Amino acid sequence: METLKSEVEMRCPCCQATLVIDVNLRRVVRHVVPVRADRPELNDAERILAADAARREAMFEESVSAEKSRGEVLSKRFEEALRQARDEPVARPERDFDLD
Repeated sequence: METLKSEVEMRCPCCQATLVIDVNLRRVVRHVVPVRADRPELNDAERILAADAARREAMFEESVSAEKSRGEVLSKRFEEALRQARDEPVARPERDFDLD
């Protein structure tokens, strides 16, 4: 594509895309993204989608099992805190004006 005299073509240092910048408008008027070497093929789409679905299902099952055991974990922590509170002697809290 032909560029105007007010347009400057530059390469992005991050993604290597070609940017066409209009100096008068002070904005990007066109960009061309380079073709990636690691781009997945269309033939692999079904395998990629199946792998993503399996990963999502595994994460869901993990969260369900964590939620089921959450009540047991909380009750164990409560029982432990209750036992610890029974073993501690009851002491009167110190207040600032008692220290004078």
